[in-house]
Amino acid sequence: MTADQVTADSAPAARANPAPTTDDATAPAAGTAARPAPAAAAVPTPPVAPPRVLTVAGSDSGGGAGIQADLKAMLAAGVHGMSVITAITAQNSLGVQGAWDLPVEAVRAQFRSVVDDIGVQAVKTGMLSSAELVRTVAELLGGVDCPVVVDPVGVSKHGDPLLAEEAVSVLRDRLLPLATVVTPNLHEVEQLTGVRVEDERELRGAAEAVLALGPRWVLVKGGHLPGDAVDLLTDGETEHVYRAPRLPNRHTHGTGCTLASAIAARLARGLDVPEAVAGAKEYVTGAIRAGFPLGGGIGPVWHGWHGTP
Repeated sequence: MTADQVTADSAPAARANPAPTTDDATAPAAGTAARPAPAAAAVPTPPVAPPRVLTVAGSDSGGGAGIQADLKAMLAAGVHGMSVITAITAQNSLGVQGAWDLPVEAVRAQFRSVVDDIGVQAVKTGMLSSAELVRTVAELLGGVDCPVVVDPVGVSKHGDPLLAEEAVSVLRDRLLPLATVVTPNLHEVEQLTGVRVEDERELRGAAEAVLALGPRWVLVKGGHLPGDAVDLLTDGETEHVYRAPRLPNRHTHGTGCTLASAIAARLARGLDVPEAVAGAKEYVTGAIRAGFPLGGGIGPVWHGWHGTP
């Protein structure tokens, strides 16, 4: 008998007594109730992306201000922070040791990469040290439809200049008219408008001078005045005054960046401007209270204070 004959002849026998299949093996014995089939596994719901906020600012190598502070404040506010780096600074608790602008082509490419793919629901601008950078960012922001918070950074916490003199007029004429909110401190108010504020009663006049440059709202930060810390928010029709006792903590590096980013994050979440500013002010007050020493100079605010055990 050949091998072919053996296979052919034995095949019927194999078919007559087939091995039990999986279904056969698991079938209930006669007289046994069938078990219900297992329920189909639930399909998990894909997570929903949080609101997206873009910061266009300089990098602080010490992590206290700039892009680094912005992203920490955004995370604390429950949004996804993204960045366009405009300049690199060598910076620590003692001051700024060096600063280098990025080419406008690099700034433009970063912006387009984020906006064209991911999209943005709010933008915050910070350090834009040259007229060319201000002009480029203003051009880019003209094509987005979302709230824009402008922090018109003029000097660092230690008094180091961060805005070229020739850039001031470009910021005033091209960027401020695009702002939903602009957040100048008293030095920046004077730099932009020539108005010098030495008393709380002069905050309203300062705000009116900034509003004349085109933003929808202005938040004048009066933290450099003696006494309580007083800020004034206005759109020219309504006013909101934020007053808080001055905290006995010198470690306040990054407060301006943090405040503007916290406002932008809340606008992206759908709050109106007064609500966003009030929430951001409360957050920053806690961050200042929790500010900590770092290095030999002025330490940063603590962005994670509300999550500290």
